Amino acid sequence: MNTPSPALPPQPADPLATGREFAGPARTATHIRSFVNRRGHITLSQKEALETLADRWTLPYTDRHISFAQVFGREAATVLEIGFGMGETTEKIALAQPERNFLGVEVFNAGVGAMLRRIESSGLRNVRIIQHDAVEVLRDMVPPASLAAVHIYFPDPWPKKRHHKRRLIQPPFVELLASRLAPGGYLHCATDWQAYAEQMLEVLNGQAYLVNTCEGYAERPAWRPQTKFETRGLRLGHGVWDLIFEKPPFSRFSPRADV
Repeated sequence: MNTPSPALPPQPADPLATGREFAGPARTATHIRSFVNRRGHITLSQKEALETLADRWTLPYTDRHISFAQVFGREAATVLEIGFGMGETTEKIALAQPERNFLGVEVFNAGVGAMLRRIESSGLRNVRIIQHDAVEVLRDMVPPASLAAVHIYFPDPWPKKRHHKRRLIQPPFVELLASRLAPGGYLHCATDWQAYAEQMLEVLNGQAYLVNTCEGYAERPAWRPQTKFETRGLRLGHGVWDLIFEKPPFSRFSPRADV
């Protein structure tokens, strides 16, 4: 005898549709960080870039929402990249899409210094950097429904089981992220760690405000350039998994649910 499936519980109301802002972790609460502060190697040129260019291209952390129009000096779609590493991919995408603003979040000095050098050498004017924890930046600085896209490429997989709690892609963080995406905006993740890819897919499929743009994993889109590290890994037979989820432009999870 077939047992009827239990009724699904009602979906939570979209904070953007109801006018309630999803705040994420409370400012007074602590969250498990997806990175560990450690003394890393930094070159003299990266150190010099931090000392001479940071005032021009970085933004200080603040507990208030910022205006992208004021930060970039123009009205344009804004893409947030979390954990840009040494900035190779960010530089290429920003050069290919000058009509968009790119806000990069990175915590490590070497990466920020390297990205500052890239901004200067490439003449980029559509990139800004925040050197701070991504959860707090999203929660406190990024206004609701303000981002055209979020890129998270090759985040730390924290492979040991006891460290899985440190992985960035977790349900509370994804809910916060979804609230900051504008309707029609997308989240693009990529990883070369299969177990993390499987967790990402499970977490993202469980987020009521996001919809997978394909069945399962996506092909690497043209806008994400293949890095040297990735090319070498593919040559050695390593896998890479892309996931692209979209916030529906007009649905019961958007501010225009009544349309």
